[in-house]
Amino acid sequence: MSVRISIVTICFNNLQDLQRTCASVDAQELHPFEHLIVDGSTNKEIVDWLTQTAQPLYRRWLHERDKGIADAFNKGIQHSKGEIIYLLNSGDELYDASVLNRVTQTFETHPHIQWCHGKLQLLRGGMWVIVGKPFEKNKLYRGMRAVFHPTMYVRREVYERRGLFDTHLRIAMDYDFLCRLADEPFYFIGYPLARFDPTGVSTTNYMQGMQES
Repeated sequence: MSVRISIVTICFNNLQDLQRTCASVDAQELHPFEHLIVDGSTNKEIVDWLTQTAQPLYRRWLHERDKGIADAFNKGIQHSKGEIIYLLNSGDELYDASVLNRVTQTFETHPHIQWCHGKLQLLRGGMWVIVGKPFEKNKLYRGMRAVFHPTMYVRREVYERRGLFDTHLRIAMDYDFLCRLADEPFYFIGYPLARFDPTGVSTTNYMQGMQES
């Protein structure tokens, strides 16, 4: 594989969500270079499943407490080994089996880009809809309205240059990071790359996330 993609999945006491996420990774036409699970759970349910169930060779895990979502993200980035890092939270899923193939082809075809993103399927008004459009620097004041974190693939060197996630933020750490990406060359994939879990913290704490942004 010419482009090595590391998928980082953080989780916390939510085995069924993690299993759904893992199934979407395992169903890919082109598997990732690695799938690193950062488990900050207070119980052993997830680590027991990982150790007692046959897992693909590209999957490995880290089981230790963290100081929140941003800290877990940072641990995953620091422990991953691929050139491209993708943060896929437990509960979220890759949209279909073609996603990693599409992303790999994008980085191979456009070697100058530092990150890419695409469309997202989410639940809105009780219906599954597909949203997302290309990033526009001059519309950052709108927050994460068109760019969705579950579709962002970022080169490792960008984290080294722009910094990791701000651990002082509980929800809007992705928006803060997007602001730092504003001048990095990117590519928009006009295809849904992920399915968003409607029970995630950014949804259930929407107003707090807006305030942080």
